[in-house]
Amino acid sequence: MPLESIKILMQRARAGGYALGYFESWNLESLQGVIDAAEVSRAPIIIGFNGDFLSRPSRRATERLAWYAELGRAAAQSAAVPCGLIFNECPNDDWVRLAAEVGFNLIMPADPAAPYEDYVRRVQGITHHAHALGVAVEAELGELPCGASGEVAPGGEMTDPEIAARFVAATDVDLLAVSVGNVHIRLAGAQALDLDRLNAIRRRVDRPLVLHGGTGIDADSLRQAIGLGVTKVNYGTYLKQHYLRAVRAALASGEANPHELLGIGGPQDVMVAGRLAVRDAVLERIENLGCCGRT
Repeated sequence: MPLESIKILMQRARAGGYALGYFESWNLESLQGVIDAAEVSRAPIIIGFNGDFLSRPSRRATERLAWYAELGRAAAQSAAVPCGLIFNECPNDDWVRLAAEVGFNLIMPADPAAPYEDYVRRVQGITHHAHALGVAVEAELGELPCGASGEVAPGGEMTDPEIAARFVAATDVDLLAVSVGNVHIRLAGAQALDLDRLNAIRRRVDRPLVLHGGTGIDADSLRQAIGLGVTKVNYGTYLKQHYLRAVRAALASGEANPHELLGIGGPQDVMVAGRLAVRDAVLERIENLGCCGRT
């Protein structure tokens, strides 16, 4: 089916008291695994790619954003469940604007290092551009701490409810990602959220709320957060961990025929192993969101 309107997806989630999962992809197999799991679960879903990673000038090979947009749109077109398509977390405004032009229906300018007034000005311009194209905008206020070292690093900044309300009024964004105890790239373990702060934001902000760092959020705390109005939860780290374990195991088989390892589709094919690992990882988490059977 065609890409589903983000506004409609969010309206249904809020009315139904559930959240949609954004399960991030990085190649064809990971995208296939996400769609496989959504179809098994009969769950609407957000698919997409990481804008920060794709736009980095340090990449050894330049990416063509239109390819990712077409891949995502083709996946949604053939999927048996409603899909939105996000260009996620990008600090490069030119890439964010381009994403809106080439086929993503949700874009996210994100630059935690930017001064507040500068970020407001930039998001205002991007939102005006995106809305003219029928594309929704997600922005983030506050900064998540990072767990990429194996430990949660000090730092980050919790979202201030009053500033969040002013930010949404000034920018007219469609979704707001918040920092309430969630962590980016948490490699192990889980922790509870600051639900009192989340509730205070919810009372002041009449927009769908988003939690990044879904990998490291305690399941019970997540369910309570959804009850307080969270309508989108992002997962990335958890999927890549499962994918890499499966691919490494497939490569360790000792198979010498490269076609058995790449492309035949049998039990030793690393592409299939990665796809199935992502599918299973999504299935382990998606039930916590309450979105299964909602199509």
